Amino acid sequence: MNENAPETPSPEVCASKIFELSGSKFAPDVAVELWPRIMRHKWLMSEKLRRDVGLRTACIDYLENMEQAHKEFMAYKRVDLLNEMGARTVSRKIWDTISDSQPPKQLVETKIILPLTEEELAKKHGVVPPKTIIFFGPPGTGKTHFVKAIAGILSWWYIEIFPSMLMADGIDKLGANLRGVMEKARQLDEAVIFIDEFEEIAASRDMATRLEKSITNEFLKQVPLLKNQGNKILLVCATNFIRQLDAALLRPGRFDCVIPVGELDEQGRQTIIKHYLSTINAGDIDLDRVVTLTARFTPADLEYLFQKVAQWAFEREYASKQNYKVTTDTFAEIVGQIRPSLTDEMIEEFRQDSVSYTRT
Repeated sequence: MNENAPETPSPEVCASKIFELSGSKFAPDVAVELWPRIMRHKWLMSEKLRRDVGLRTACIDYLENMEQAHKEFMAYKRVDLLNEMGARTVSRKIWDTISDSQPPKQLVETKIILPLTEEELAKKHGVVPPKTIIFFGPPGTGKTHFVKAIAGILSWWYIEIFPSMLMADGIDKLGANLRGVMEKARQLDEAVIFIDEFEEIAASRDMATRLEKSITNEFLKQVPLLKNQGNKILLVCATNFIRQLDAALLRPGRFDCVIPVGELDEQGRQTIIKHYLSTINAGDIDLDRVVTLTARFTPADLEYLFQKVAQWAFEREYASKQNYKVTTDTFAEIVGQIRPSLTDEMIEEFRQDSVSYTRT
C-alpha cells in the first residue's frame, strides 16, 4: 500500500487548512495529528472509488466518520501486510487428521482452541486465552502439522516465518528483520504466526557470541509487545532442541504454554494411515497390520511411506497396463525400505525433556 504523503505542515497551518476545508475548528496540536489521517483517508477513498477524491470531500467525510474511517484503513493495511507476509488459509479438515489420542491434541483443544472460540465463557471464569506457545519434540513428529491444524480450526490466517528468511540480508541483519516482522505481526488480527527452528533465533545466551545474544535479546523484547496487543494473534514457535533455547524464554511470563509433541501411538498412526489410504488406489488392506508395521514412524515418515507406495503403484500399472490396487503386501514390501525417524535414544531424551520443560 502506498501511503506515503507529503510532509505534515505546522500545527497552525494544519488547523487553518482543516477549517478552510470543513468549517471545523481544532486546536493546532489536535489538527497536526488529524491532517495525515485525512490525507490517508483521501488516498483510501480514491483507491476504493478508482478516481481522485477531492481533499474537501475527504476531509469532511473523515471528520464525520473518524472511527469507521480508521477501521477501514486498518482493514486495508492488514490485507497488504497479509499478502506481504505470505498469509494463507488452512482447511479445517487438517484437525481431523490428528487422532484424539495423539498427544497433545486434547491439551491443545482445552488450553488453546476453546478459550479462543468460547470467549464469553472464558471471560466469565477469568481464563486468559494464550497468545504465545512453544511446541517441542523430535523431528518429524508433527509440530508444524499441529500449528496448521490450529489455524484451520480457528479459521485464522496462517503465516510461517523461517529463520532463513530473516537472515536473507546477512546474519547481522537478523535482529532488525525480526523486529520488522514482529512489528507487522502486531498489526494483524486473527492470525497464527509460526516460527520453526526456533533455536536459531532464540538460543541460550550463556555461550553465545555478542551477535547471537543481541538476536535473543531482541526476541525477548518483542514477545511482551505482541502479548500486550488487544488483537487476536497467536505466536507459535517450534523446536527440535528445547535444551538450546534461552532459559528466559522458558520461564512463565513470555510463553503461555510449552507443549511436547512426541511419538504417535497406534491410534494416532491409524488416523493418519486412514487419511492417506483415501488418496490412493487401495485394494484389500489389513489396517491393523499396517499400523503394526509402522511402529516408531512419525507423521513425516508416514507421508513419505505413502509417497513411495503411490509411486510403486503407478509404475506397476504403467508397466502391466492393468489396474493395480495397493494391498497390505505392498506396504510390507515398502516399509522395509524406510528407517523410522525415531530412535530409542531420541524417545528417552524427549521423555526427559517433557518432564523438565512442559508447562501448560
